[in-house]
Amino acid sequence: MTRVLLATRNAKKLTELRRILEAEGVRGIDIVGLADVPEFPEAPETAPDFEGNAVAKARDAVAATGLPAIADDSGLAVDALNGMPGILSARWSGTHGDDEANLALVLAQLTDTPDDRRGAAFVCAAALVTPAGKETILRAEWRGTLTREKRGTHGFGYDPIFTPEGTTTTSAELPPEEKDAHSHRGKALRALLPEIAKLAPENKN
Repeated sequence: MTRVLLATRNAKKLTELRRILEAEGVRGIDIVGLADVPEFPEAPETAPDFEGNAVAKARDAVAATGLPAIADDSGLAVDALNGMPGILSARWSGTHGDDEANLALVLAQLTDTPDDRRGAAFVCAAALVTPAGKETILRAEWRGTLTREKRGTHGFGYDPIFTPEGTTTTSAELPPEEKDAHSHRGKALRALLPEIAKLAPENKN
């Protein structure tokens, strides 16, 4: 069994990746999070794009732990806000990780925006870095529109106000497996699976 670090303290992200690996039949990989390894200084996210932040987090995790590391940077890009909050999504309200405040601020900023201009996309860049220095970075998007009030209890972040294209439900109302199949993070992580699978003991050269 090969330990692979997902560089996050978000338990829901850990569960999501483990669920995807199981659904796709990837064996021999033990996904652990930052709470499962000795604490190390985490550099601030200072890159101008999702890809830069994701690979920087993965590199730091590999350097500190010696484990292959996966990291993602994701956020909500709102058309009427010129693509913001974007890479600032987790701290849009000023406090990192305050989902309720971030969500409320976006809704307030869109109060006067008509329904036909409430387009948005969830964006995710996922990076896998190995101790040997191999880097794989992939990006995925999930288009939709924003509601005017929260709906649903699944997911996290902006899920309760995001309605994916072709649906009338928010991503927070989708069953977890369905969200994995379509979401930005699910797409990016599944695209990484061939590289992740190579880390399993039976697949190593």
